[in-house]
Amino acid sequence: MKKDIIVCRDVKKSFETERGIVDVIGSVNLTVPENELLVLFGPGQCGKTTLINVMAGLETVSFGVVTVDGKKVEKPGPDRGVVYQATALFPWLTVMGNVEYGLKAKGVPKKERRERAQYYIDLVGLTGFENTFPSKLSGGMRQRVGIARAYCIEPTVLFMDEPFGHLDAQTRYLMQEELMRIWEKEKRTIVFVTNNIEEAVYLANRIVVMTNCPTTIKAEFNIDLPRPRDYVDPEFLRLREEISAIVDKTL
Repeated sequence: MKKDIIVCRDVKKSFETERGIVDVIGSVNLTVPENELLVLFGPGQCGKTTLINVMAGLETVSFGVVTVDGKKVEKPGPDRGVVYQATALFPWLTVMGNVEYGLKAKGVPKKERRERAQYYIDLVGLTGFENTFPSKLSGGMRQRVGIARAYCIEPTVLFMDEPFGHLDAQTRYLMQEELMRIWEKEKRTIVFVTNNIEEAVYLANRIVVMTNCPTTIKAEFNIDLPRPRDYVDPEFLRLREEISAIVDKTL
């Protein structure tokens, strides 16, 4: 039986604003087993990003506890990688420079970090682009760099916040296929945020449907479809309709 890597117990999050206290996360209890690809799915602006920021240690909880691999989360750490929709690559660094940056910051010797960075550059299909700067890359290629950079520090958990949301439809489909290929080869526990139902069903081992803000868990779906998945498979379409029907409407 796989161990639980992420555990959220009674997690709540509020922010102080000029208009008073705003509750963003209602009360969330969630466990994520080792190597699961979990998708958080729900309406826009419902609190999904805040929830992964809390799990990543980028935000502190207002109430409750988050643990990753048995350790309480209180701040960011190298055991947690994050990939956002905006890749936030360093424009003055090459592909190699961006991918090896985390290892360099940790003081990993040059030869070792170059070998590890090269492995992940090859893994995401960017062999030959090591000396290219981000401005010369397409949107999909920049996201590949972001994924390689996150993988290169070899985190226990990888958080992905709508990483393909800004890509055109064709590139988005290709990147979903690429993520599956990478995840099958280099398994990680992944928490993936999206408000695209097809993307959720295509990627997930399990989909957690979130309510409107302040967000809580509305329902969970285990997705047992074989991989690679077919967008027009009758069971795929059935799941898409079933899950879509229970999602809160965006206010």
